[in-house]
Amino acid sequence: MRDNQTFNEMMVHTPLCTHKEAQNVLIIGNSTENLKKEASKHTGNIEFGDVSLLTSKNEKNIDVIIFTDVKLDEMLLANIERVLKDDGVITFKTSSFSNDSNELKEDLELVGRNFWIAMPFRFGHSTAILASKKYHPTADIVLQRSDLLSDLEYYSTEIHHASFVFPAGQHKALTGIAKR
Repeated sequence: MRDNQTFNEMMVHTPLCTHKEAQNVLIIGNSTENLKKEASKHTGNIEFGDVSLLTSKNEKNIDVIIFTDVKLDEMLLANIERVLKDDGVITFKTSSFSNDSNELKEDLELVGRNFWIAMPFRFGHSTAILASKKYHPTADIVLQRSDLLSDLEYYSTEIHHASFVFPAGQHKALTGIAKR
């Protein structure tokens, strides 16, 4: 199993199988051909670019934003708020609990101020956060989409669910910070 393929599948399919019907998707940051291949398995308008792509978009017309290697901050979050629809979903890479629990907590608190749900998920050697204004990543997974994806090495509906499960001590330490 190639760890980068795990990253590609989880960063794309987790948010796009959580949102009910993403029509406009931005993937911001480094986008390999394999990541683009995974994105092409979904319908809708998918655009790739850097953070300047956010400033070129109209207000409230983006359903999902995936950040592959971009560190979120207050300024970027303000631009996200401007373009993301009221039921929007974002996903971005963060630090694992064991590597830097403070960074993970800070990232959860940052997006938790603007999103109803802010949950970390783990896969391979990576940790990411899914933040949503409406859809819960395990309760609202679109099975007609997640179960029918083909040619996958890592992602599955079961992995999607399991990636949001953390050991008891970590779960307890994130309680009140992660918005589940």
